[in-house]
Amino acid sequence: MQDSAEPSAKALRTPRAAGAAGILSALLLGGAMILVRRAMPERPLEAAAYLADVSAHHALRLALILLPFGGIFYLWFMGALRDFIGVREDRFFATVFLGAGLLYVAMLFVFGATASAFLVTIDATKGSIPPTELLHYGRHFTIALLTEYAPRMAGVFTLTTTTIVARLGLFPRWLILAGYLIGLVQVLVVSRIAWSEIVFPVWVMVVGLVLLTSPAHRINSPNMPKR
Repeated sequence: MQDSAEPSAKALRTPRAAGAAGILSALLLGGAMILVRRAMPERPLEAAAYLADVSAHHALRLALILLPFGGIFYLWFMGALRDFIGVREDRFFATVFLGAGLLYVAMLFVFGATASAFLVTIDATKGSIPPTELLHYGRHFTIALLTEYAPRMAGVFTLTTTTIVARLGLFPRWLILAGYLIGLVQVLVVSRIAWSEIVFPVWVMVVGLVLLTSPAHRINSPNMPKR
């Protein structure tokens, strides 16, 4: 009796852990993305104007503070979600799920390092105007990581996660349809639509809320299709 009760208790805890981690990571990553968009406008400014915009520099520094913690909670979300799916997951989709998620976090951290170097370069040029080309290069390189390359890995993660939970019947139909739509937007058109990278943290938050609010019997007794 005790052995059979332990897995049940673990199954009850795992979705709640995934939900809480998802909400925290969504808030932190979404906030960091908004701050980056504020700090680096779509239309490049002149070097003197950008150096004089102290509020933009502060916004970018705050984003760099939020970003590592958002990545940590996102890894927790990935681990708890994978443990929630457990042995029922397909090996192919599980591999892509894990690879895309880890690459997404890696790109976020690379963005943080390059953005930090960009800020150090700006601070080192106080009292002089650096070449406009240098600022444009640093601006485009940092923002491209966060708004073009990382979102595409997030799109792959969304599509594979949605496929896994759809096959196992773990999430409601509306969330599965939303997951496919958001994944396709992230993969195909994220670089063409400004602010579209924000939809991924929104999706993570919605998934977290579903895991937190769904009844335990619905979460732990999925309608598993037979292979």
